[in-house]
Parts: sequence; structure tokens; C-alpha cells
Amino acid sequence: MAELQPGDKAPAFDMATDGGGRISLKSLKGQNVVLYFYPKDDTPGCTTESCAFRDNLKALTKLKAAVVGVSKDSPESHDKFKAKYELNFPLGSDEDGSVCEAYGVWKEKNNYGKKYMGIERSTFLIDDKGVIRQIWRKVKVDGHAEEVMEALGELKKAAA
Repeated sequence: MAELQPGDKAPAFDMATDGGGRISLKSLKGQNVVLYFYPKDDTPGCTTESCAFRDNLKALTKLKAAVVGVSKDSPESHDKFKAKYELNFPLGSDEDGSVCEAYGVWKEKNNYGKKYMGIERSTFLIDDKGVIRQIWRKVKVDGHAEEVMEALGELKKAAA
């Protein structure tokens, strides 16, 4: 399968979230979506990234964007992670890996010579019509939320 590119239609998704909810791309129609994939709840990089989105949510909301974090952790794990760090946006639980597969973030990783499959930290900026506008792969956590806000600002200007 070819890797997703900006301009492609975002793959549809529908998954369980923390708090016993569900979230789908269809339910977010009409707003920009920051869909970020992270490897695991409550690990250092994932916590830093999630807290950065939490701290910038007001600004992101002003840019008419919804933030959704996705990992393969269970909704119960997400509940704990969300409560511990007071995260203020939904966390999607992709336990079967179908959303990770659709977005091409389930990759072979190499850690100290050990190969394994895992989520490549990635963010997709999807516009209000369901089109991918920007993709960040192998995300470096520091400053990432700010980069996403900058891209949203550009998107807003382009739409005006």
C-alpha cells in the first residue's frame, strides 16, 4: 500500500475512546483534525507530547481544530493516562491496529539492535473536508505542538 501523502483523503476510522466513548472521522466532519499517533500511554515521550497538546488546546480550538490521540492501549489504560495528566481531548484506542495500518504508522522499529513492530510517532493534519493537509512522521516531541499550530494557522489563512 502506498504511503499517505498530503492531498489524499484521510482514511475513515471509528474507534473506542477513553471514558467509554467512540470517535470517528465522520463525527469530526466540519472541523480540522489533529490526529496524532503515539506508541504507549504514560511513557516519557508520549506524556510530553500529549501534555503539549493539552497545554495548547485553547489555541488549537481557536484554529477550529479537534485533537485526537491514538495508540493501541485499551480504553481503560487511556482513562488512567488521561486522569493522571488531566488531558482534555479524546484518546482513541486502536487495539486491533486497523487505524494504525490505515494511516501507515505501524512500522518495524529498531531499538538497540532489537527489531520489533510498533507505532511510529506521527501526526496527520486533516482539514474540515477530510483531506490530509500535512503529515509529520518520526515526530520529535519538543516543539511539535507549536509546529502543528503553525500549520493550522497557514491552513486557516489559505481557507480565508
